Amino acid sequence: MANILNSLSKISKDDVVLSVRDIKKTFMEGGQPLHILRGGGFDLHKGEIIALVGQSGSGKSTLLQCVGLLDKPTSGSILVSGTPVHKMDDEMRTMMRRSKIGFVYQRHNLLSDFTALENVVLPMLANGVDEIAANVRAMKLLKAANVAHRASHLPGEMSGGEQQRTAVARALANNPEILLADEPTGSLDPAHATVVFDILMDLVRKSKMAMLFVTHDMNLASRADRKITIKDGFVE
Repeated sequence: MANILNSLSKISKDDVVLSVRDIKKTFMEGGQPLHILRGGGFDLHKGEIIALVGQSGSGKSTLLQCVGLLDKPTSGSILVSGTPVHKMDDEMRTMMRRSKIGFVYQRHNLLSDFTALENVVLPMLANGVDEIAANVRAMKLLKAANVAHRASHLPGEMSGGEQQRTAVARALANNPEILLADEPTGSLDPAHATVVFDILMDLVRKSKMAMLFVTHDMNLASRADRKITIKDGFVE
């Protein structure tokens, strides 16, 4: 029995791709501390999709910035694939972010002077992927996101839904272990939002990556494997 329990414990531990503990984030505003995150945490497992919910201003985006290595928590720990990233310097955090984490923002944030294909290729080139291989993978991702027909178009020549689908393809370019999405359909009308979210969920499920997404839409949140809530600054 002890051997079985040890095996199960090891599987559970190894399956965690993101672990957050007692996370706190304080900003100074007008010389006074503003406590955005006050503690709490969670584990995100391989292949799991978690919805992050809470009232506006509760700290959802701040938490996403911290776990995405774009900002540092004031205190607490963040482990990505078992590595304590909260202790890393900026260069190491950048390398970890490029190799392990993908982002989808509320607005597409595509580079306006580059085509859809080039926007998806660039993250791979930054990671040292061969240009030919990067182009092949980029086209596959654009096709999977149902936007391959816009590969040669600039963002300004595409609809909002097409731009966001291209952003989804870009987020998956380096085959991240973790996908972070901050209101990924928040800038779209309901019809286009449903299409984009369906594609996002389908791609994440098929790739078996983990995803943490912020949403105010309880219908979208209900499609996650589970929900975590930020209330009064505490991650529950």
